[in-house]
Amino acid sequence: MDFLINPIDWWIQPFVSNIFMRHALWSGMLAVLATSTVGTWVVLRGMIFFGESLAHGVLPGLAIAFVIGENTTLGALAAALIMCSGISLIRNRSPLPDDSSIGLLYVGFLALAVVIMSSNSGAYSGDLNRFLFGSITGVTTNDLIRQLIIAGIVLLGIVILHRAFLLMTFNDIQAQLMGFRPKLTHAALLTLLAVAIVASFQAVGNLLVVAFLVAPPSTASMLFHRIPTIMVASTILGTTTVVAGLLISYHHDTAAGATMALAAVVLFLIALTIKSVTTPSNIRLAI
Repeated sequence: MDFLINPIDWWIQPFVSNIFMRHALWSGMLAVLATSTVGTWVVLRGMIFFGESLAHGVLPGLAIAFVIGENTTLGALAAALIMCSGISLIRNRSPLPDDSSIGLLYVGFLALAVVIMSSNSGAYSGDLNRFLFGSITGVTTNDLIRQLIIAGIVLLGIVILHRAFLLMTFNDIQAQLMGFRPKLTHAALLTLLAVAIVASFQAVGNLLVVAFLVAPPSTASMLFHRIPTIMVASTILGTTTVVAGLLISYHHDTAAGATMALAAVVLFLIALTIKSVTTPSNIRLAI
């Protein structure tokens, strides 16, 4: 109960006295900013499986870049774009449904990453764990600058393409009649999704980035109906889970990335419970 008895020592002092915690806080907030905005469209369009697969699909790029000594962020981005292109290619050339093509590439990319990292020229298992689960407490100033640039790119893309995404999400035919290109717009959304994931793997890792991508927007979408409001609310909710997860990890010596991801899911469950209790049963059935 120290968080109630000594609130300043529990809530504030870790960020004041520890530069690693301050860096981790900024990194988590930037990750939330990138993932919650694009994640809103992922949730509304029912692309959660794709988002999860893409989060894992960047691993081969990370592994190859790490082995040859190149920038892991660029390697991850290259792998994400290759996976997006591969899914589009399989979708256009194969009679298989979308989830089959996504699943095949997801398994193939994940297996390739494990093969590379387990080879003689690969890294140690600790490095693989860092890619999978993040290393937010080891974030540097250069990492923060890179995250800030990537988050800015995502936000700019979201603002510019907002109307196209809106029409594509709710009325694909009207989007075509108004001169928008649904396939091109979809490709732009996938690109922004890939960039957002790459911006966040340092904070929570590839296995847990889907928590930031899905949980805050899902929670916000239960509480609000306007898309800009959902984006703002999901960013605030995500930031709340970052702060709570970091502090719990600091005081109880748990994995920071996993604790933040768990906090995001717990917040969704709390919101769902409150929504279920406060919403009359007849209204819930009508929805």
